[in-house]
Amino acid sequence: MHGTLDGFPPDLSQLAQAEWWGAMRDLSERYGFHEPLGRGHAGLFVEQGDTLLVSFETVPGIRALSPTHTPQGFEMLPRAGWSSLVVLASADTWFRDPRVYAFFDQLTDDGFFDDFERVIFYGAGPCGYAAGAFSVAAPGARVLLLQPQATLDPRIADWDDRFVEQRRRDFTGRYGFAPDMIDGAMATHVLFDPRERLDAMHAALFARPGVTRHRLPFMGGALQAELAALDLMGPLLEAVADDRLDTATMARLWRARRDHLPYLRRLLARLDADGRAGLTRMLCGHVTARMHAPRFQRRLAQIDGDGEAETVRARGAGAA
Repeated sequence: MHGTLDGFPPDLSQLAQAEWWGAMRDLSERYGFHEPLGRGHAGLFVEQGDTLLVSFETVPGIRALSPTHTPQGFEMLPRAGWSSLVVLASADTWFRDPRVYAFFDQLTDDGFFDDFERVIFYGAGPCGYAAGAFSVAAPGARVLLLQPQATLDPRIADWDDRFVEQRRRDFTGRYGFAPDMIDGAMATHVLFDPRERLDAMHAALFARPGVTRHRLPFMGGALQAELAALDLMGPLLEAVADDRLDTATMARLWRARRDHLPYLRRLLARLDADGRAGLTRMLCGHVTARMHAPRFQRRLAQIDGDGEAETVRARGAGAA
């Protein structure tokens, strides 16, 4: 195994996309290997520790989420000392490509995963689908999936109208139905917002032994971005690797949302929509006592003003 990789990952944020691809190839070849998988995919391996993170990521996702424009897998190298296999796609392909299948077949035949004490598969959305589907290549792996799709096969998921144009892809062949592919995993964790109806319906298809579904209400439809903003991706992956991501651990990590304004705004909007004035006032008072939040301050003043006006009207009616 390689020793500590100094200055890793590097900052690639100033590179144009073609230069970025070249830098990613050079990094993986220097510290492991680079495997092109046709025009749309690649496998990038960096060797360091005896824990392997297999992350499924897309170029647009990396460049949108990472300040250094480096994959989540690479960012875990200095944090945890893990090895990283990034399976990279140029766009949302759900990794439905025979060359990707052949890549995992070869890794299995070579005993690649057997060289590591622990293997974690990770992905979000379409990449979460792939992480679940390809985890079958490494029996005993831990799996972390953020709002994954189970399949886009219209015979099963015709209710999901978000990706109609992707239904032409074959989800019935090898590595096809993700919930079936996780049967050999040590443990699988599925994170989703139950108020996102389609995400919740996909999460329900993963309900089976060995799967823990963690409900994260009011986090919305961009769960990976929200968790990254809360600096929770590293702690979540470490908890999965150490078999610590139980209900209590998730609750402790999840407390970070109390200071996350996007979450708090969604919660405020829901309370207002439900007409829960008392709870709305409690929320606004709690938030404004801890942070600068003009929207919550204005809403609190409005509620208190409405309350005072109602008191005045009631006194006037009593006097009459």
